[in-house]
Amino acid sequence: MNEIDYKKLFTEARKYFSLEWDYTKLTAVEKLAILLSATAFVAVVIIICTFALLYLFSALITVLAEAMGCLWGANLIAAGLMLLLLLVVFAFKKQLIVDPIARFVSKLFLKPEDNE
Repeated sequence: MNEIDYKKLFTEARKYFSLEWDYTKLTAVEKLAILLSATAFVAVVIIICTFALLYLFSALITVLAEAMGCLWGANLIAAGLMLLLLLVVFAFKKQLIVDPIARFVSKLFLKPEDNE
């Protein structure tokens, strides 16, 4: 009689671990899909912002060139502003880039499951 109980227990344990493995795979796929879609969204936003900045700096160069009467001077001023913007982003990279990404990934992968 004990042999039958052990077989049933073994069968139930296999079913349980199989279901847990399937659940783990589904959870991993879901989180990977969220991560990839967020990455794609950020990439699109970066591309759009890059073009917007290019047009803004182009307009700034045009205005400065008309005001100064010197196209190369307007380009130098715009390049200096771009370098200043780059320095600000570099100086605050932890607050602007690293921390938000770390928070997003940790919430995505480490949050407790609601259904347990």
